[in-house]
Amino acid sequence: MHIVIMGCGRVGSALAQTLEQQGHTVAVVDQDPTAFRRLGSGFGGRRVTGVGFDQDTLREAGIEDAGAFAAVSSGDNSNIIAARVAREMFGIENVAARIYDPRRAEVYQRLGIPTVATVRWTADQMLRRLLPSGAEPLWRDPTGGVQLAEVHASASWIGHKISRLQEETGVRVAFLTRLGEAVLPTSQTVLQEGDLVHVMMRTDEVEKVEAAFAEGPEEGGH
Repeated sequence: MHIVIMGCGRVGSALAQTLEQQGHTVAVVDQDPTAFRRLGSGFGGRRVTGVGFDQDTLREAGIEDAGAFAAVSSGDNSNIIAARVAREMFGIENVAARIYDPRRAEVYQRLGIPTVATVRWTADQMLRRLLPSGAEPLWRDPTGGVQLAEVHASASWIGHKISRLQEETGVRVAFLTRLGEAVLPTSQTVLQEGDLVHVMMRTDEVEKVEAAFAEGPEEGGH
């Protein structure tokens, strides 16, 4: 797939390099030509100097052949204008914009532009580490009936198999985050200290699941 990225800061350059390593073709747009230094000499994609919401600049970056567009410059307004131009003028379906102001992000989300609210996301991640309790939804299906969430498991679950955790709480463990790496558990995987548990569960059972995770395994279980 060809992907156009607006903004060659830390996020844009890292995104471009990762996508290229995955076999995609990439074009990066930035007003400052010196920003392209972040891409390194090994980057084989296009470097386009210009304003990311200018149609001619986007055409030069190959927007007409693109399958996706990411707006990750440092300006909220520029990002959202560029995302809307890509979506509405060029018909790009896979569009995402980084937004610093979480209130704005919610507005644009309702307009159908997927947004990543940097401050909100970072604050949520910090809160999860500072106050590791309850469930933090990561994804909901369109009906809202099922959600993927990170649920805090009490220390008494450590050393028990994931299969037992699933059996007693009624959830499906989607994956674990262990030492910063995602792990797909098997029936034999044992919960270790520091593991973050990400589960699929019914939205109407969140409180019940949180309680079961907090209480620990049933006595006399195997």
